[in-house]
Amino acid sequence: MAFPPKVLMVAEKPSIALSIATVLSHGKMYTRKGSTEVHEFEGKFLRGPARFKVTSVIGHVFSVDFPGKYQDWAATDPLDLFQAQVIKNESNPKAHICRHLNQEARGCRYLVLWLDCDREGENICFEVIESTGFNINDVYRARFSSVTEKDVLNALDNLVRPNRDEAMAVDARQEIDLKVGVAFTRFQTSFFQGKYGNLDARVSRLDMHCQQVAMMFQKLVAEDGILEVTDISEKQETKGRPVGLNTVNLLKVASSALGFGPQMAMQLAERLYTQGFISYPRTESTAYPPSFDFRGALSAQRNNPTWGNYVEGLLTSGYQKPRLGTDAGDHPPITPMRSASEDMLGNDAWKLYQYICQYFIGTVSPDCKYVRKKVEFSVGGESFHCTGQHVITKGFTAIMPWLAINDKSIPSFTKGQKIKVSKVELYEGSTTPPDFLTESELISLMEKNGIGTDASIPVHINNICERNYVQVQAGRKLVPTTLGITLVRGYQSIDPDLCLPDIRSFIEQQITLIAKGQIEAMDALFEAQFSALVDSGRIMSKCGKCLRYMKYISAQPPRLYCGTCEEVYDLPQKGTIKLYKELTCPLDNFELLICSVVGPEGKSFPLCPYCYSNPPFEGIESLINTAKTSTSGKTGKGAGMPCNLCPHPTCPNSLVSQGVCACPECSGTLVLDPGAHRISTTKERCPECDSSIIEVDFNKKTTPLADGATLHRGCILCDELLHSLVEMKHGRGFKRMSSRGRGRGRGGRKGGRGGKMMDPKMSFRDF
Repeated sequence: MAFPPKVLMVAEKPSIALSIATVLSHGKMYTRKGSTEVHEFEGKFLRGPARFKVTSVIGHVFSVDFPGKYQDWAATDPLDLFQAQVIKNESNPKAHICRHLNQEARGCRYLVLWLDCDREGENICFEVIESTGFNINDVYRARFSSVTEKDVLNALDNLVRPNRDEAMAVDARQEIDLKVGVAFTRFQTSFFQGKYGNLDARVSRLDMHCQQVAMMFQKLVAEDGILEVTDISEKQETKGRPVGLNTVNLLKVASSALGFGPQMAMQLAERLYTQGFISYPRTESTAYPPSFDFRGALSAQRNNPTWGNYVEGLLTSGYQKPRLGTDAGDHPPITPMRSASEDMLGNDAWKLYQYICQYFIGTVSPDCKYVRKKVEFSVGGESFHCTGQHVITKGFTAIMPWLAINDKSIPSFTKGQKIKVSKVELYEGSTTPPDFLTESELISLMEKNGIGTDASIPVHINNICERNYVQVQAGRKLVPTTLGITLVRGYQSIDPDLCLPDIRSFIEQQITLIAKGQIEAMDALFEAQFSALVDSGRIMSKCGKCLRYMKYISAQPPRLYCGTCEEVYDLPQKGTIKLYKELTCPLDNFELLICSVVGPEGKSFPLCPYCYSNPPFEGIESLINTAKTSTSGKTGKGAGMPCNLCPHPTCPNSLVSQGVCACPECSGTLVLDPGAHRISTTKERCPECDSSIIEVDFNKKTTPLADGATLHRGCILCDELLHSLVEMKHGRGFKRMSSRGRGRGRGGRKGGRGGKMMDPKMSFRDF
């Protein structure tokens, strides 16, 4: 007689294992003790009878560490840690989870993994597979978002295979975090300790208002004394219902409105999840799947004593489908699964549950509609206005009152009506320094810069608090400690990039490529980041010292490496690097490169690899620092000297040769972008403003010159044709210096199209 096959099921926590076993066994199971509890019962698997054993791990089975020979701080250079092999040890040896899984797997035919449906859960899947020794062909993966009966049964009917790519992405992140974390910890402990005292972090204040100008306008209004209504307008506006709730938004509200830190908020949310009150609380998605049962989720709340009547109204009159959000491919948005009261949950958990419920109900409620009225006045040559608003339909704000539009009444006016001014008052104030970041604001910035995940953001914030880098003060503001400021200042003195989010964001992007299967293994990531320079890069440019070709290494930070001289030359961090016309620098004979940056502030500039890393002129650092602070993005590691800052008197690519005119807004110089199409400076000077005359060769198809002419010479500031083709990149407008055209186009008309003067940071178009 053949016995039914045994199926081992492993969940991420004991409470989840109990919930799954209770659903699948209909409450009829045998439970025995082990490292974690084991629940046994009979059932069906793959359309046949089976004997089930349901148990769990307690988070990760393994953690990464260095071998013993690297544990001695005194004997190990922190730099050596980046090349060191890592090993995996049992995360909690006293719990004996690995042995427990191995024992329970004996005699079992199949393994079904009920781990959380994120990268961490996928990684634990393969840790369990390693511990149990199952053949991968006998392993299945259950994907579920809640432990309700419906979700558990649906997951069992739609089993998939575990995703090795997502698991390897976590392996890569763990190894990077270990190596960077341990190396930096050892380095900063030995280097920074005792080197900095208390740092003055005060911010000076400055009165930005001119009292005399304000009093002048006050006098004009008071002397006129009569307001005239110049315009009245009314417009119906809509405030849209929210998209689905994801983890980051839950954490922000928990901190800003409920007073819970991210770590505590996640603990409360996970408890609500394991008790079956909400769906899985770690998700990046704000879009619901097409198959989501909104009526079922609403019906579960119709008898709730707090919002049941509102829900009943939605079910009767018809609920709305939520707005389209973002599907991150993980779990649906956080949703209530069954009704609860404050007595059932306790005060803190109830606050979080109440918000989740009201938010979900709001997503399927109508939009809020209101009428905005604006009245404009004129007095003493100055314009003023007042606005009022009236709500027509409360919509979702009835269940989410903290987002309500408040009525604001204003008197009735008629166009042309004149009103006597009764009082004109002047208020004096001053600017204040920005306040400390709140937890909620920090979470937003981490999400914006791609630092951390929905699961790790609370851990990161908790870590900087526990390590006394910041302290949480009133209003959940994160106030840096002296230790925290000291570390940041110390890192800035070594390399300013260490304090920017770019590095971590880049690592997260590479890890995502692993998760998507676009990098074969985590070794590829480490090879790109940490491999020996001699084995990296591609041939690009000749070294001016040995005349051998150097290798261009594009991985951050980008650089050139000469294997013969064993020298490294830093390059700009942003932009595409190419060889520049095979020209050489007259100072050091290195071949020039050109860096092209795309985007709204795109520009091109040539550079010598040696001069960029080793600026040869005294005082050039001040020019470099000015260039760094005048743009939103840095051009390199520490921002070196490109050719357009070089004061060499004869080099055709230097500031002297490529400078067009003085900047109208600062003490700098406007420099020609070498990436532009057939534009060059000449030795001629403009008689009006002494700027360099430039020569433009227009495209035949788009030339603005008469009779199809293409060549045109003129001053960028005084020639109307050239100036009409200038595009603003950023900054403020400046005053036109001359309105007279001075074009000297061959075969073209003199002067040119009129156009308003724009920003001095300019480029050309249409040629």
